Amino acid sequence: MLEPIQSPSKIPFIWFEANACSGDSISLLNAVQPNLRQIILDILDVRYWNSLMPMQGEAAVCKLAATVEEGGFFLAVEGAIATAEQGRYAIPFKQKERSFTSEDLLRWMAPKAQYIIAVGTCACFGGPSAAKPNPSGSKGVWEIIKEPVINVAGCPINPDWFLGTLFHLIWFGFPEVDRYQRPTLFYGKTVHSMCQRRSYFDTDRFAKKLGDPECLFSLGCMGPVTGADCPSRMWNDHLNWPVKANTPCIGCTQSGFPDQSTPYFVTLPKKMPNKK
Repeated sequence: MLEPIQSPSKIPFIWFEANACSGDSISLLNAVQPNLRQIILDILDVRYWNSLMPMQGEAAVCKLAATVEEGGFFLAVEGAIATAEQGRYAIPFKQKERSFTSEDLLRWMAPKAQYIIAVGTCACFGGPSAAKPNPSGSKGVWEIIKEPVINVAGCPINPDWFLGTLFHLIWFGFPEVDRYQRPTLFYGKTVHSMCQRRSYFDTDRFAKKLGDPECLFSLGCMGPVTGADCPSRMWNDHLNWPVKANTPCIGCTQSGFPDQSTPYFVTLPKKMPNKK
């Protein structure tokens, strides 16, 4: 039997999806201790979440409008914001023959929100949606609005990163963030600094091919410049993470992802020659 989570009161909550693949929503389904069911039952009063809500059409739009008018809600944004062609690359819905773009809706909702969380690297920094040549003109949420944004980066996010940020906002307020507005709780150290293969790096023992047990820096690992606690937190109920599965970190929490991470499997100095 699941124990209820004690919260001051259920938080009005909007999860808004823009230019995205829904990967962050799907990743959040893998949350454990607490799981997403507990969060929805005990913590969040979900007013709008297109991937999960049974309501649709005009009824869903009216529910969204009423929540925004009320104000004081938590706003989670998944996906980049399209700005090219007046934002017409992303039109979540139409009402009375008027098309509402993701940019329109973000600018409408943001001033009324209590907190704004950009969920996933697309929402934070543009991510794959903004990869070259970026025909949709996709940008991160914090590039569009003036209100403070907490960037929970990842492609996709680890469920703990979002839930930990959510709990911090509820009980302690705005968390400490780095220069990219990411919570230092989760992004304050590099993958490299916590990696289980760090000793191989320190002794110049590098993998020659995928599957080798040594340090993967020689195969393009982005760990030295990537802020995230994947090595200690891991994924899938804290079971595994990329390097443990014999594949290099690709730097998916970083502001330049994926352009600055490619070509994959090429050493970091070669793909980022001007980076220190």
